[in-house]
Parts: sequence; structure tokens; C-alpha cells
Amino acid sequence: MIRRFDKYTYPEIVRDDSKSTRLYRTPDDFLVPSVTTILSKTKDMTFLVEWRKRVGVARAREITNQAASVGTSMHNFLESHIISKDREYVPSPTHSKAKKMADIIINKELINVSESEVKLYYEDLYAGTTDLVGIYKDEPYIIDFKQTNKPKKEEWVKDYYLQLAAYAHAHNHVTGSNIKNGIILM
Repeated sequence: MIRRFDKYTYPEIVRDDSKSTRLYRTPDDFLVPSVTTILSKTKDMTFLVEWRKRVGVARAREITNQAASVGTSMHNFLESHIISKDREYVPSPTHSKAKKMADIIINKELINVSESEVKLYYEDLYAGTTDLVGIYKDEPYIIDFKQTNKPKKEEWVKDYYLQLAAYAHAHNHVTGSNIKNGIILM
């Protein structure tokens, strides 16, 4: 079981799904984009464009949708574990793959974690929800889960590091903490 992160008081941040872009309303009543929205607009997408050309648009859409389904299911398994809630297992290839991925993270890495997920923002610039903010191997960390079917090249995941840094910066700003660490669990 992972306990709630009680060390800090977090402000209420509300996700706003009224627009096509993921936005959050901050306590100062600013409507700001999510960190992932900002990163997706600034990311070099050349490799994805080339990949779509290589595999074809229809096949690329199929692969992307499948990966998104597995990723969402994996996150749901992990979130259920974090809040000590049983998650009903639905026998399907998607859920089976997602559960296997979640179990790897739970059994290899979450045994080292003792805190929980929070919503964060940085002034009127950006906001988002971390997968976890917590103590990992006795140090404070921003922790993010990523689903992957195969190992990723370093140049493909630079936005993951930027996401962790943005969340750490927001956490430090909102709570007065001094988190300097982040980890991606794939």
C-alpha cells in the first residue's frame, strides 16, 4: 500500500475539458495548458511523421490507438494499486498486457515508493497531474509511468525529462519543497 503524501498542502486545481486542449484552472483563476499539451506543441515530430509514412496512416492509427488503450489501462491498474483499491480484471489482450506492465512496475519499483499522485501548477503558465510525488529510495521524487512495448532511444524520451522537470518546478513553487529528482518507470 502507498500512503497519501501528507507532508505538503496542495491547492485545488480543476481540470477543464470544455476545450479541445487539456486545460487546468488554477487557484488564481487562470486557465492554463497542461505540461503534456505544451510539450506536444514544442516537440519535434519528424520521426513520427516518417514512421507514419513507413507503416501507413491506417496502420499507424491502429498501433497508436492500441498503445493508448494499453497505457490507459496500465495507469488505471497502477492508480488502483496506489490507493489500495481492487481493480476488476477484464479478460482481454489489452487488459492482460496492461496488467503485466503494471505488475512489473509495482513489483520492481513501487516497493520503493511511499507517497501519492497530486495536481500541480506554476503560476499562470502551466499545470498538470503527476503520476506520483513521493519518497523513492528515501529521497523526494517526481515519478511518472510510461507504457512502452520496446526499449526507447534516449532522443525519443527527452520530453519525458522535461515533463518531470516542469512538475518538480511546479511542486517546489507551490509547496516550498526542493525536489531535485525524477524517475520514469516504463
